[in-house]
Amino acid sequence: MSGEGRPQVSVPHAPDLRVAIVAIRWHADIAEQMLRRALQAAEQAGTAEPRVVRVPGSMELPVVCQQLTHAYDAVVALGVVIRGGTPHFDYVCESVTSGLTRVTLDESTAVGNGVLTVDSREQATLRAGFDDSIEDKGFEATAAALETALVLRGLRGDYSSERGFL
Repeated sequence: MSGEGRPQVSVPHAPDLRVAIVAIRWHADIAEQMLRRALQAAEQAGTAEPRVVRVPGSMELPVVCQQLTHAYDAVVALGVVIRGGTPHFDYVCESVTSGLTRVTLDESTAVGNGVLTVDSREQATLRAGFDDSIEDKGFEATAAALETALVLRGLRGDYSSERGFL
């Protein structure tokens, strides 16, 4: 886990954005912490309370995120995939990443990818925004999705460039 080159995370002021967050039920303690941090980022941005949707696992994230893009300006996917002893890890990680990318491009909607793909539970907890974590992916994915939604709004001409985004 490098983190090298990562920009400073800042949460934009975005009170008029509609946000949805999709969180998995696997690795519940880690996913719940990421969800708490994602909700805190949305609160800092001043958004209305985000819609929270639960799904069984990471493979279900893309399709649910895609459906939510029809009603929300920004969608955040939160998941945890921990490497096991089979190639299943590689297939899941590739499918989820490709799926979320496809949703973003097909729907022209900001989708924050907060899916941890790690070798161990320890690596996941270090990235999940706990007090002793070195990264905070739920918060970061939400901040990125909100900022991207504002950029898209600016490019579409329905958001004031005076807000400093274009």
